Amino acid sequence: MNIFALSRNAFKNTIYTSIIKQTSFSTRTTFSSLANQNQCRLCGSKLNTGARNVFRIKSIRFKGTSTKVEDGNTKEKLTRLLSLAHPERWRIGGAVGLLLFSSAVSMSVPFFIGKLMDIIFSDPQSNEEMLKRLKEMCFLLGFVFAAGAVANTGRIYMMQTSGQRIVQRLRSNAFRSVISQEVAFFDKEKSGELINRLATDTSLVSRAITDNISDGLRATSQAIGGVSLMVYTSPKLAGISLVVVPPIVLFAVLYGRYVRKITKNVQDKLAESSSVAEEKFANIRTVRAFGQESKEMNLYNAVVTDIYDLARKEAIARSLFYGYNGFTGNMIAMMVLYSGGCMMIDSQITVGDLTSFMLYTVYVGVSIAGLGSFYTELMRGLGASSRLWQLVDKKPTIPLTGGSDVLRVIADNSIDFKTIDFYYPSRPDVQILDEFNMKVESGDICAIVGESGSGKTTIGSLLLRYYDVNKGGIDVGGHDIRSFDPTSLRQYIGTVSQEPALFSMTIGENISYGATHDVTTNDIIDAAKKANAYRFISDFPDGFDTLVGERGQMLSGGQRQRIAIARAIIKNPKILLLDEATSALDAESEHLVQDALQKLMHGRTTIIIAHRLSTIKSANQIAVLQKGRIAEIGSYYDLLTKEDGLFKQLVDRQNFQVEE
Repeated sequence: MNIFALSRNAFKNTIYTSIIKQTSFSTRTTFSSLANQNQCRLCGSKLNTGARNVFRIKSIRFKGTSTKVEDGNTKEKLTRLLSLAHPERWRIGGAVGLLLFSSAVSMSVPFFIGKLMDIIFSDPQSNEEMLKRLKEMCFLLGFVFAAGAVANTGRIYMMQTSGQRIVQRLRSNAFRSVISQEVAFFDKEKSGELINRLATDTSLVSRAITDNISDGLRATSQAIGGVSLMVYTSPKLAGISLVVVPPIVLFAVLYGRYVRKITKNVQDKLAESSSVAEEKFANIRTVRAFGQESKEMNLYNAVVTDIYDLARKEAIARSLFYGYNGFTGNMIAMMVLYSGGCMMIDSQITVGDLTSFMLYTVYVGVSIAGLGSFYTELMRGLGASSRLWQLVDKKPTIPLTGGSDVLRVIADNSIDFKTIDFYYPSRPDVQILDEFNMKVESGDICAIVGESGSGKTTIGSLLLRYYDVNKGGIDVGGHDIRSFDPTSLRQYIGTVSQEPALFSMTIGENISYGATHDVTTNDIIDAAKKANAYRFISDFPDGFDTLVGERGQMLSGGQRQRIAIARAIIKNPKILLLDEATSALDAESEHLVQDALQKLMHGRTTIIIAHRLSTIKSANQIAVLQKGRIAEIGSYYDLLTKEDGLFKQLVDRQNFQVEE
């Protein structure tokens, strides 16, 4: 086990090192496919991914990260875990029926072998008669074995398909819950941790209630059947054999509890390794630019080494457990052979019965070991299910649906920020907005400027209701946005940010992503033309079918920005939010983007969060933010007339930087 754990972690290190050294890499590779899998893609061996356990553990902290886990009722959690199999009850019930039949076939083997031995070693008889009885017995055995094989085939197929259907539902429900959470949830949670739950925990849970239950029932039925037949064959030998069963069961329970604790830590560390790798892969250009490949390799190696240390502890317990089981099993066999030999000398048992008894002893030993594995896997599944319930049961503080449809209730497109106080949930000790008041009339263009950290971008996040204000309110069309259906509110508002997020799809798919209705190819082309994007798209060999790469990295900044504008155009919003949409562009790209934005803003209520102050001259009003409050408000030229005004200082400072 130690060797396997070491080689597994060495393999992960090799993969990570190889990827981080590549000169070109498509960013944001999902690392869960490398680090969190149940089977090694190289050798096909089973990986012990473990599972987070929640029993009798109050809190665990790893390098500044705290995970609070509450005590729970094991019976209730087990009941809920098994309830996952309820939709597949008929299929699983059929599999259990086939399992019982195949187990009965297996348990009949020692009986028939014993009879064969008695035929061979019984009193002298003619060769013809012995051959006849052997043929009859072998023909019957062949028929029984064939029936058992068919039953076993059906059992495995039904259990495997049931397990995959359970995994499908689990992953869908967990993903639905995660993607429905408020933005504050993602501020605190690591994406690698969430991916680990979706990928690994769902598989562990599925196995725990399908294949593992099947194996447990098989082991139970064979153990009960084997013990019964042992007693039937020879009560005296059965008493000798079963004297060691209680210590084995006790050791199995203790081992299962230990594994339950240690595999939770392993699962936490696996999630941490996924987060580390995913973050570095997503920012590979930054890593490369600063030449920090060696640092990142060492950081990842440290996490993987921690995983190995935990796996080594489990390996020690595992080796002791199976070593003890093997020793006791061999001692049983020796005691049975000695006692059985003495009984044969006294003619108390036949050679066939002793042979059958020995085989039953082996079956019972294997079944008891299987029950130990069943208990361990069930504990892992129970821990993994607890992690999933944390996601599935979590109710978002800002739901996706519920409330009035914006289009049906508002009279105009005005926006009114009313005495707003706001703190980010992840930083409750830092006030971002302090009694912020501002009104934007319907159809007006309002620019918001200020130094970095003054709260400009936060205003846009609050308008989209990514977060709820701590005090005050925001009205759109005379109604508090908290009374609106959040999805309809966000469909009503179009956004273009400084660094637009494009998906790893085609250009056409990225543009149509913003549509709230069915769109045609002509709609996409028209939006691209209005965004000044049609020309460069047409220059690509695949046109609108061109793949943009992860986060649109195959395109320039200006091209990504214009596609984002086209995406906003096709959405046809009534309110527009531009978050420093031209601040990171060169002069030519800025001209094209600014022209596209002018077309987009026409007739729409617009809030511009601006960095380049020269681009907001046409705004109806400009609000200057300082420490979460409006320090000045007015038109561009009115604010410039204030000699000691904050806006004039910002303009002068920016002009000075341009002149230099």
